[in-house]
Amino acid sequence: MSNPVVTRFAPSPTGFLHIGGARTALFNWLYARHTGGTMLLRIEDTDRQRSTPEATAAILDGLTWLGLGWDGEPISQFARVDRHREVAEELVARGKAYYCYASPEEIEAAREKARAEGRPPRFNSPWRDRNPSDAPAGVKPVIRIKAPQDGETVVDDRVQGEVRFPNKDLDDFIILRSDGTPTYMHAVVVDDHDMGVTHIIRGDDHLTNAARQSLIFQAMDWEIPVMAHVPLIHGPDGAKLSKRHGALGVEAYRAMGYLPAALRNYLARLGWSHGDDEVMTTEQMVEWFKIEDVNKGAARFDFQKLEALNGIHIRQTDDDTLFEIFLSTLPHLEGGSSFLGKLDEKQRTQLRAALPGLKERSKTLVELMDGAGFLVAERPIAPDEKAAALLDQDGRTILAELAEEFASLSEWTVESTEAVVRAYAERTGRKLGKVAQPLRAALTGRTTSPGIFDVLAVLGREESLGRIRDQAAGASSA
Repeated sequence: MSNPVVTRFAPSPTGFLHIGGARTALFNWLYARHTGGTMLLRIEDTDRQRSTPEATAAILDGLTWLGLGWDGEPISQFARVDRHREVAEELVARGKAYYCYASPEEIEAAREKARAEGRPPRFNSPWRDRNPSDAPAGVKPVIRIKAPQDGETVVDDRVQGEVRFPNKDLDDFIILRSDGTPTYMHAVVVDDHDMGVTHIIRGDDHLTNAARQSLIFQAMDWEIPVMAHVPLIHGPDGAKLSKRHGALGVEAYRAMGYLPAALRNYLARLGWSHGDDEVMTTEQMVEWFKIEDVNKGAARFDFQKLEALNGIHIRQTDDDTLFEIFLSTLPHLEGGSSFLGKLDEKQRTQLRAALPGLKERSKTLVELMDGAGFLVAERPIAPDEKAAALLDQDGRTILAELAEEFASLSEWTVESTEAVVRAYAERTGRKLGKVAQPLRAALTGRTTSPGIFDVLAVLGREESLGRIRDQAAGASSA
């Protein structure tokens, strides 16, 4: 019986969780869930100059918002420095690594000589086979791995296939610096082994690292995890993803009003597919995800596709769930805190009632908030330019006459208000739209909104009549 799958997501806390990192986390999470395994989280904070607690907090917050929970406590790579040193010393004891006392000047001179002779600028340390008793006094050595000098190292990758690296290109790289701190290349291997990682899923910019890291695994007689190097995300123009393309932190996507479920769906489809399925639930993605189905070619990020997909997810989310997501997201949207501050209990009830109509017209939560603005507008409301054009003399006449008829209704419902408007249009020889348009402008200050009879029902008799009479009289807070 094979060991349970253990994946890991290992970000460096030098900034926010960017969109490429979020997809890597998602693929690790999906594969772990698909196989009934676990996903661990390791914070690679050995770069003490660039790593910050704020960045670590932002990464954890981003993963949590995306719904990508990890198993166990996050592991700090820096906290394991003694273990990294211990393994480096063991490699020396095994004859698989050595102390190198070469100075930076010697190394640079050797590289310059190689360049001048048309050879790769690699450094062949004279200390590889030299007796350590020759060591100069007072010099703290680095530890270098003894890389094989002929043959090749093969990475059997689940995405890229079999990738071969000539060992002559893999020099005796440093695994422990002279100050006793490990290099990234070494720390990653020790951590992956100690954490029991069975599958390493990461960006294909790490593919050459995989060859070097394989040498350390082999030198320690450790099993090499299954490797899967996924292509990077490119912009719509095919260039490497940059901020202008959307290489932002996931918190920016929250601020733009995207749903976590939609972003998960979109990121999963960047480089992975299941037939022609575009819209997927998280449960479906977990069921269908296989590493072998990830494409070799780079995926292209497309904001329009993300926005369209987000609109579908908004419409497919049940109203109660969407209501809770919307309220919890408001503090992160521009103007959202102000909107939230205006919502009293009555208006929360109105918002919940208006949600079915609002979500049909919203591709993002920002658009949903914008569409719901009429609920918290103070009287007399200020119509926008297009709506104001509908409130001319004829429009105000329609409003004044409708107000009288609405006032005589014994019950205020979608059906009763619709009956009044239809009868009025028929009696005055106007098309329904000609009557509904100034009514919408008076009630919402916009020319687009949920269905006008839904708006009347949501606002209720008193507020609706107040707004209609304000505009019939030509009142405006503009």
